Amino acid sequence: MRYFFHLGYLGTNYSGWQKHPDGLSVQQVLEEALSQIFKMPMYITGCGRTDAQVHASQFFFHMDVEREWDYDLLFRLNKLLPDDIAIFDIIKMEGQPHARFDAVERSYDYFIHTYKDPFLNGVSSLYAIKEWDVEKMQRTANLLLKYNNYHAFCKMPDRNDHTICNITSAQVYINAKGDRLRFSISANRFLGRMVRIITGKLIDIGTGTLSVDEFEHYLIHPQETQLIKPAYPQGLYLSKIKYPYLDIPSRSDFVPMLADGLGGLIA
Repeated sequence: MRYFFHLGYLGTNYSGWQKHPDGLSVQQVLEEALSQIFKMPMYITGCGRTDAQVHASQFFFHMDVEREWDYDLLFRLNKLLPDDIAIFDIIKMEGQPHARFDAVERSYDYFIHTYKDPFLNGVSSLYAIKEWDVEKMQRTANLLLKYNNYHAFCKMPDRNDHTICNITSAQVYINAKGDRLRFSISANRFLGRMVRIITGKLIDIGTGTLSVDEFEHYLIHPQETQLIKPAYPQGLYLSKIKYPYLDIPSRSDFVPMLADGLGGLIA
């Protein structure tokens, strides 16, 4: 039997979602907790990957079991997990749906604040810049919908079978004071560090160190090499995953609260 687990996590203390030998991952913590509960090795498959210190207000993984449990797994698992990982729902699925390959759309939100604030530290990225050309940033974001080859906006493009991504929305918001920004983007798939790389370019455009035409050049000529400097990780959230058979809102209200005044609530 296959189950989907709906969860959220604060990525500050983790080396990302994916298990690897270089640090503690969210996947590792979950598999260890599930193995302890089931008293046997348990393995899970996530809906994607997030980098070190990147957050997820909505994430899914699937897990297979031979028999259904007869206890409150949601309660036991949340009790065992650290405070920065929470399971919201456990959903029994029909057939063999895949948490990663069946996802049809993923959405990310990136938050920026321009002043030192201890309450935003770790959940938004500090860029101490007073003047932003949001009109140019949005004009640049609109270009993302016109192209689909993001080879030039990937950390390691050769590790992918292809670099085609269909972006369905890209929006830049700024609050009335002009001291907090949000970049929201949705697509069928994303490449390694692609959102942070694009955000870094938008920051350069918004601060006048990169032109819109220069940005578009690498969309027109994706095989050309460019200097990439990803935006800081802590401002990034994987905020929405859609499946043909599953489309539920995030259980956490934190990201919509963070987006208050920056384009309204996240669907």
